[in-house]
Amino acid sequence: MKRQGNLQEISDGRLYGPNDMVRADCGGCEGCSACCTGMGNSVILDPYDGFRLTSGLRRGFEKLLGSCVELNLQDGVILPNLMMKGEKEACVFLTEEGRCSVHAFRPGVCRLFPLGRYYGEDALPREFRYFLQINECRKERRSKVKVSKWIDTPDQKRYDRYVLDWHNYVEKTAEAIRQERGSEEEVRQKAKDRNLYLLNRFYFKPYRTEEDFYPQFYERLETL
Repeated sequence: MKRQGNLQEISDGRLYGPNDMVRADCGGCEGCSACCTGMGNSVILDPYDGFRLTSGLRRGFEKLLGSCVELNLQDGVILPNLMMKGEKEACVFLTEEGRCSVHAFRPGVCRLFPLGRYYGEDALPREFRYFLQINECRKERRSKVKVSKWIDTPDQKRYDRYVLDWHNYVEKTAEAIRQERGSEEEVRQKAKDRNLYLLNRFYFKPYRTEEDFYPQFYERLETL
């Protein structure tokens, strides 16, 4: 999760790599689902999240839209996020018992929490580090765990490279939208066209779920 603000105010002041130990293990979150409620539109889905969800639920991305996924504007770029529902604004995948019904293929933001990603100040960073959010998780006693084990995604190095490449692409898209020139109507249409292109290319265009995700993603990215 990309966070804004002073890193010293929201973290323990350290930056972590995938092989570092961090006090993030919530012990299975028994009896607690606080981080699955009231999250608004902050559980943003990247293309790999879409791939995992469509594979796990056996539904195309367009079928998820409106039932468990919605679209929202993030820094000028339209991206999908998990829906919250009910008075408690609970994640649509949270069961009545307060457990995640898609835990095996849950999104990257959920795997990361209570960690966040720090991309630095550069517009297009070449690497990122992890940090521990100190005010987000209600679990008072957490155990130490290796960052890569906590994120629980195969081939961590490959995944981190993908995360950075996707982050850079979204940043480039946001910057391109900010730099658009013309009348108000022309700028609005150009932004709409860029957003539709991103959504169609990386989310709505089906992935072959029986195949590896990364080659399919990079084929789409490299042929832009």
